[in-house]
Amino acid sequence: MRHKPALLYVTDLSYEARGRRYGDEDARLSARLRRDFRIALCHPRDAAALMDAFDAVVVRNSGPVLHHREAWEDFRARALERGSRVFNELSGRADMVGKRYLTELSAAGEPVIPTVDRREDLDRLPPAAEYVVKPELGADSIGLEVVPAERLADLALGLDAGLLVQPRIDFRHEVSFYFVDRSFQYALYAPDPARRWELEPYAPTADDLVFAQRFVDWNAIDHGIQRVDACRTADGELLLVELEDLNPYLSLDRVDAGTREAFAAAMTASLHALLA
Repeated sequence: MRHKPALLYVTDLSYEARGRRYGDEDARLSARLRRDFRIALCHPRDAAALMDAFDAVVVRNSGPVLHHREAWEDFRARALERGSRVFNELSGRADMVGKRYLTELSAAGEPVIPTVDRREDLDRLPPAAEYVVKPELGADSIGLEVVPAERLADLALGLDAGLLVQPRIDFRHEVSFYFVDRSFQYALYAPDPARRWELEPYAPTADDLVFAQRFVDWNAIDHGIQRVDACRTADGELLLVELEDLNPYLSLDRVDAGTREAFAAAMTASLHALLA
């Protein structure tokens, strides 16, 4: 019998996410991975204490880091110090380290929702009736606020405030592109902008895939799962909403069995490559 590598699979099975069933997705995906690996599931608060007994750590639906930031920082520091294998790799430049990358990509002229994080840069934003203010380290819309244009100048923006500002734009729909390593797997979209997690399969165009691939290639992750979230504006343009590179929910219950199996096979291959 060949040796199966041991994976510590980090998840919060009890976290209640609006429109998503973390526990169901991780129970099914981890069960599929058991074909190739020995797997133990643990809560994110326990990962640092348990990680040394495993060949690699898989961070999956572990919930917003802000709910266990001290535990996450401890885990991250220990993993980097020991050179532990972590999936996703801890080299991500996007949501893994906060949302300030949106300001950097916006300033560089990339197709993202215009974003600033300093009062003196507010004039870079296009005029809008309302603006979205969100924490740099936010997740799951926690701390997000919509403010009218006349209140914008009153915001305590600055390098230490930890806030980002974006115009609130009308869009046709949101669409998500799912990648393993740098390879596209599938796409889903929310036809109704008011129902973000009522997703349906989406057939991307060649231009859509070029859009999504540019952000995956920009990021510094060779082994891991990335979800490129975008919105399609009224004129048909795609703009990046966020690049989730830490623990993206996969909505695997919204795709067919063949797509789920292909995704699991791609993830299995990536994990073997990480362990090689």
